[in-house]
Order: sequence, then C-alpha cells, then structure tokens
Amino acid sequence: MTLPATGLPRHEVLARLGQLRSRDLAARGGRTFAYVYDPDRPDIDALGHEVYASFLDVNGLDPTVFPSLLAMENDVVAIAAAHLGGGPGTVGSFTSGGTESIILAVKAARDRAGLDRPQVVLPVTAHAAFQKACHYLGLEPVLVDVDPTTFRAVPALVEAAITDRTVLLVASAASYAHGVVDPVEQIAALGLERGLPVHVDGCIGGWLLPYFARLGVEVPRFDLSVPGVTSLSVDLHKYAYAPKGASVVLYDDAGLRRKQYYACADWTGYTMVNATVQSTKSGGPLAAAWAVLHAVGDDGYVELARKTLTATQRLVEGVALIPGLRVLGQPEMALVALASDDVDVFVVCDEMAARGWYVQAQLGYRDLPASIHLTLTASSEAVVDALLADLAACVEDVRGVTGGDPELLAAVAGLDPEALGDDVLGTLLPLAGIEPGAGLPDRMAGINALLEAMPPRLRERLLVEFLGLLFTPGGGHAQR
Repeated sequence: MTLPATGLPRHEVLARLGQLRSRDLAARGGRTFAYVYDPDRPDIDALGHEVYASFLDVNGLDPTVFPSLLAMENDVVAIAAAHLGGGPGTVGSFTSGGTESIILAVKAARDRAGLDRPQVVLPVTAHAAFQKACHYLGLEPVLVDVDPTTFRAVPALVEAAITDRTVLLVASAASYAHGVVDPVEQIAALGLERGLPVHVDGCIGGWLLPYFARLGVEVPRFDLSVPGVTSLSVDLHKYAYAPKGASVVLYDDAGLRRKQYYACADWTGYTMVNATVQSTKSGGPLAAAWAVLHAVGDDGYVELARKTLTATQRLVEGVALIPGLRVLGQPEMALVALASDDVDVFVVCDEMAARGWYVQAQLGYRDLPASIHLTLTASSEAVVDALLADLAACVEDVRGVTGGDPELLAAVAGLDPEALGDDVLGTLLPLAGIEPGAGLPDRMAGINALLEAMPPRLRERLLVEFLGLLFTPGGGHAQR
C-alpha cells in the first residue's frame, strides 16, 4: 500500500474504517468475554471519548509545560491510593497499561537491589507481563507452582524459591486465569522477613475487589495497607471503565518510586527525565480516566460492581447445573475459568463462537487443566442467562468430539524447540492449521490442542513466526 495520490474525502475514509472494523469482535453488547470492559453505560463511553479527543494533542512529556496533566495525574494517583489502602507517603505514576506498570515496578525493585543476575519469584499464575519485564530488563523469572485445587500461590513454595539473588516477590489480586486472590498477607510477611519488596498485581482486580468486599464478598486483604506490600498496579481501563491506555502503579514510599525513573544528560539536547517508559505521550488517556472517575463517582462504581457481582454469581451457580462442566477454584473476582473431564473445552469455545459469543480458550500448563475463561463486566448481567443456555447446549452438542489428532499431538509433544531452525518453524504452521496469508480459521480447537501439546518454548517460537506473517506490509488482512 502507498499513500493515495490525492487525499480521500472524509466520508470515504470513515467508510473504509468501518469496513475494517466489521471484522472485529463487538466491544459493547456483553457478548465478548475477554479484552473489553463494558459498563453498559453509553454516557460513560461518550464522555471518555469526548475528553480523550479533546486532550489528544496535549503532550505528557514535560509536566511543566502542560500543568493540567500534572494536576490530573496527581488527582488520579491520589484516588487510586485512597481506594487501595495507601497512606500519607504513598506515591505513584499514571501509565499506559498494566504491562508498563509492571515493567516499572520490576525496574524499581531491580535498581533498588543493584545485584548481578537478579531474580523475581513468580507464581505460575502471575501475569506473563512479569516475564516480559524480566526479559526486557535482564532479570531471571523463578516460577513457582500453585495449589492445584485453589490455584493460589503457596507461601512455603515462594519461600523455598527465594535466593540471595531475589529482588522481588509477586502476588496476584486476582490472577487473570482463575480469578483468585493469592495469600498476599503471608507473601508480604516473607518480604518483610527477608527485606524484599513485594508487588501486588491488581491490574485486573485492584479496582473492583474493594467494591466486591463492600457488597459482602470475602476478599482477602491485598492492598497497600498490608504490611510488607511495597508496590501495587491497578488498571483504570478495566473495571474503572476508562478508555484504554490508563493504569496506575503505586509505591508505599517515594524512595522506591525514584528507582522507576530514568534520566539522561549525556547528549546535546535537553536533559531527558521520564517517570515512565514512554517519553512523548498523548494526554488523552489520562484526561479521559480523570473525567470518567469523577463522572461515575463512588456510588456509581458500587452499582457497576453490583451488576458485575450478580452476573458472576449467576454464572457460577448456572455452571454447577451443566453436567460435565465445573468452575476451577473459588474465584473472588469477576473472572471465571471453566474446565471439563467430559468434553473438549476448545471445541466448546468454537461452538460458542458460532453462536455469537467470544469466550477465551486457556491452554493447560504443567498440572493445571485447559479451561474456558470468561471476564464478566457490568454488561454481563443482562446476558448471563442467555450465555448459560447456549453454554449448556454447546456442551451437550460436542460430547465425544475432539479437536486434535492424537498422533499429531504426540509427535509435536516430543519435539525439541532448541533443535529446530526458523526455517523448520514455518513448515509447522500448516500443521497447526495456519496457512500463511489465509488468516485464522473459524474453528480454533485443533490449533489450540496442537499448541497445548507443544513444549512452551516451541509454542512461543511458532506464534512469533505467525505474528511475523501477520505483520507483513502488503501481506493482506487477517481474517477470522
């Protein structure tokens, strides 16, 4: 593709964008149970969009140039700190999302310790963003198994994984895959005992869990009021329903946050000093988050949480009535994982997609089973009964149906990822049902079964190869 010789009229540009969007999953309407957070409040959406656009060209690089952004960031951080047990010394930063918040917390812990070959102790259920941070910043992730029944971190195993190179302990509130809160108090106590920082990943649960607690859910303590918790991340573009690009990382004191910052005077331009990974950044996400928080208010968030909790409870109760399907663990959050010993959950996901629902396939890992993930939001209350009816029908329809070829699955399970060159990886893509240039097939069960059978390193390398094919200029558009 090249630039058009003459600029297109506005209506044609918008028409082309609409055509591209026609392939996307619906972000609103309650039928997409991952990636999007729908408050079922058009007024909130409209306000967020309007304010986002009005601050789109304001640059957050230098807070002395645009003091409105400085004021809004201080307000947003203060709101998040008050919501999550912060004290008088709590400080933080506004970031582009949970991954950036986590990268900054890992950097702060690394730089605080100043050790060679530093390590981060992670439950295997901790978000992959921690391993991404370790990869970028030169740390070693030490993965620790969780309880196979509760799916929570086991403090004794966390303690056993600590070495003289450990610089950070991690806990989730809640874990994305299963929606459960790790035993933060016990892990934070380990941090105090060993003199180690403890980061709580509240990216997906941090905003909603305090409201669930106010509505009667027994939520374990997890926030900055817990002795030993030194940092915490919370995404506002999830259950605070701000437009995407809005997260906060909090620290219990300014000294730790200082290690997050980066400054450079060794060049000919202005002395660069950045609070976050980004330098130039639009003020749109921050302004929109500030506006949405103030417009919804505490009582509004209580009501949004009530609708979300009602939907979650009805889903859990309804799944108990579907033969062969079960909820993994006892989720405190609006994140539910469904497993089965009777049917292929990957095939169930395909059948649900055929009925107009997006539910997310989660591959098995170590001794933890494959599952169907659902992220519920306020909009889920209106559709959960219809979802359950279709889910029950799908489970019944796919009994005896499997998505993978047993011989092929056994063959790929025995492959050595390190022995395969990049040229060989390309030949494996068709085995996974992925034809270069053809996009993704409508049915994913066979692909998911094959990916699950592969060693994790091989799965990673294969999907990197596929990602490279997707992002190829002139290579066409991915289709489902």
